[in-house]
Amino acid sequence: MSQPRSLLITGASSGIGLDAARRLAAEGWQVFAACRKPEDCAAREAEGLAAPRIDYEDPATFAPALEQVLAATGGTLDAVFHNGAYAIPAPLEDVPQAGMEAIFQANFLGWHGLTREILPVMRAQGHGRIVLNSSVLGLVGVKWRGAYCATKFALEGWADVLRLEMAPENIHVSLIEPGPIRSRFRENAIREFERWVDWRASPRAGQYRESLLDQLYKGSGGNRFELGPEAVTEKLCAALTQPRPKPRYYVTTPTHAMGALRRLLPTRALDRVLDKG
Repeated sequence: MSQPRSLLITGASSGIGLDAARRLAAEGWQVFAACRKPEDCAAREAEGLAAPRIDYEDPATFAPALEQVLAATGGTLDAVFHNGAYAIPAPLEDVPQAGMEAIFQANFLGWHGLTREILPVMRAQGHGRIVLNSSVLGLVGVKWRGAYCATKFALEGWADVLRLEMAPENIHVSLIEPGPIRSRFRENAIREFERWVDWRASPRAGQYRESLLDQLYKGSGGNRFELGPEAVTEKLCAALTQPRPKPRYYVTTPTHAMGALRRLLPTRALDRVLDKG
């Protein structure tokens, strides 16, 4: 009996990561559903999933988690799905340096560090899949989402170069571009906003009172284009199994639309579209 294919998923406490872990485990993959908090790891283990602890903001968690994976697989890892990121929703001038450093560690630098730990394993075995959960906001920039956009734009360029560099090693690199997906994203964004943004001291304090706080805390109502996390999992399955995976997998209608507009419109024209929301 052949050994099942192995997959490490980060950010598997809820939403996209959890849906992917359950679906791929049901399909026969040996899934490692990594979470940031020990209690979330315990919850995944209670349902029968291996759950190493990985916190992108704590690089000391990388090596022990990978050791746990390799001990269970006999030293191999077929694929990794980098997932789990947050936003600091605020005008860029209101995001302090420390906040920007923290979000880059969580959304980008940690992904780089964990990948560097994994690459020697994939090179030695002669194959691998690296799938990265990006965003429509890695394709276009939107006001008040600058910190998040910056991390995702960095991820897009990083993935393009890594794909070229690893192709001779038979290691495929793919980006998934979700758009609006049901998750705890806004809940997590509120937490980071309250952690980092002193909006009362901002030159835009009036704007916060008039609209920005309501947008954050109350939301803008239902999004008719919003899909469930299973839509992302479907694209992940394609990236993991297609003989020649795509560099990018678009998920939602807004992602398809923004990807097309970015290619077709001059920058100023695209700015006008984005400014209108």
